[in-house]
Amino acid sequence: MNHYDCKYFLATDVFKGICKRDKKQIPADEVACEHFEKAVKCKHCANFSQTTDELGTCMNKYDAYPEMNAVTCNDYRN
Repeated sequence: MNHYDCKYFLATDVFKGICKRDKKQIPADEVACEHFEKAVKCKHCANFSQTTDELGTCMNKYDAYPEMNAVTCNDYRN
């Protein structure tokens, strides 16, 4: 997993971000640290099925992007 998959990662642009834990600037695609916790994203949900590299379905009904944040989704399951 990379920094951009962590719940503590806050993107500042497409290449870098800030760690919410220690406020340091970090590259988005670098391997995550020991404090890594999965972000609530569609690709981490049990209801998500990958169909192509950049698209999938939610509950086999709706199109969903793997990188989409799912923090407000009522159907999100680990």
